[in-house]
Amino acid sequence: MIRTRFAPSPTGYLHIGGARTALFSWAYARKHGGKFVLRIEDTDLERSTAQSTQAILDGMAWLGLDYDEGPFYQMQRLARYHEVAEQLLRTGRAYYCYCSREELDAMREQQRGAGLKPRYDGRWRDSKEEPPAGVKPVVRLKNPLDGEVTFKDLIKGEITVANSELDDLVLLRGDGVPTYNFGVVIDDLDMNITHVIRGDDHVNNTPRQINILKALGAPLPQYAHVPMILGADGERLSKRHGAVSVMQYREDGYLSEALVNYLARLGWSHGDEEIFSREQLVEWFDLSNINRSPAKFNPEKLQWLNQQYLKTADNERLAELVKPFLAADSCDVTGEGVPDLRKVMNLLKERVNTIAELADAAVYFFRPLEPAQELRAQYFTAEAKVPILDLRTKLATVEWEGHAINDAIKASATAHDVKMPKVAMPLRVMVTGEAQTPAINVVLELLGREETLRRMDKQLEYFSN
Repeated sequence: MIRTRFAPSPTGYLHIGGARTALFSWAYARKHGGKFVLRIEDTDLERSTAQSTQAILDGMAWLGLDYDEGPFYQMQRLARYHEVAEQLLRTGRAYYCYCSREELDAMREQQRGAGLKPRYDGRWRDSKEEPPAGVKPVVRLKNPLDGEVTFKDLIKGEITVANSELDDLVLLRGDGVPTYNFGVVIDDLDMNITHVIRGDDHVNNTPRQINILKALGAPLPQYAHVPMILGADGERLSKRHGAVSVMQYREDGYLSEALVNYLARLGWSHGDEEIFSREQLVEWFDLSNINRSPAKFNPEKLQWLNQQYLKTADNERLAELVKPFLAADSCDVTGEGVPDLRKVMNLLKERVNTIAELADAAVYFFRPLEPAQELRAQYFTAEAKVPILDLRTKLATVEWEGHAINDAIKASATAHDVKMPKVAMPLRVMVTGEAQTPAINVVLELLGREETLRRMDKQLEYFSN
């Protein structure tokens, strides 16, 4: 059975790159009827936090990346890492190293001065010296001194690294906490991970991890290293390129399915398909269709994709999503006589890119907005005043329905020999405070007669005499 995993470090939020790795691992497992495992690599004691762990779990849940096993926590598995380290020490595949930090720094400085690659020189590898008193040793792997490591990357192809390029890496630190390379290998082994799908910043770790597995006589998983995500400027994606936290996109009003769709297309493709469901992603996904070159993050493309999903989204769902945004903008959507929020969503959703924009566009339905002085000067003219007063009279008695409201606006314009926009535009500004809205008759129908007349009356005093 195919088994994949996502193994983030809880030292911050779930970022876009991590979310895409999780998505690819999830999709590959689902495609093949396998299992997807979540593991929290919390051995960085100084930087790992419960808050970051929760942010990762929240991000996974919002994206709908359900896992079959986990979350497993490395700090709860320390006894297992010690057990394997002891096994490697017994078989002569690992050894204790007593070098101090100062000795290691001096060693590397000397190597740099000689134009050499800084690395551990193996001084305790076969040492017969008496261990210094009071020093807590680290456990190092006895990396092969010759030969090479070759593995077939499912995205990059065959990769070969000479063992002479690799030093004797630390497996267990002096405090008994495993290093990244040791912990990840033992976890993948114990959890029967068959496919390790991760960012290609881990390519250099893979030969080291393979040598640990070989020292244990263990089977190797298959590796697939996904190219990095870059900003539009070609640099590695970071905060300066905008929101890189998954949950920030939720806060900014993106739909989770739009972000999943976008992340899937970020370095992977199925023909020319741009918009597809989660089910289609699972059906189509294959590692062979992942590009070998880095993907560029395009915020405008994500915004466009979100707009496509908003257009077809259920109005009830949009109403629930927009409520917190409106509440933060002092809008009461539950009071007596307020417009039906679902109908407002239906009217506005094709005009916006995000839930946040949808909320902004809906504000005037739930609280009056004062027009800018420039709009009053432009539209509240002496020419418009008489037709508007006439329309005010008509709207007091007309059937409150879109077509009838539109007919009343036309009738007032005709009666006073002005073009329809000369009436419709002042009316729009009076009622919404905006110069651009959907068809004003439809807006008024949703707003209701009483509120429409109240807002008109309040703005009439600003008209030119």
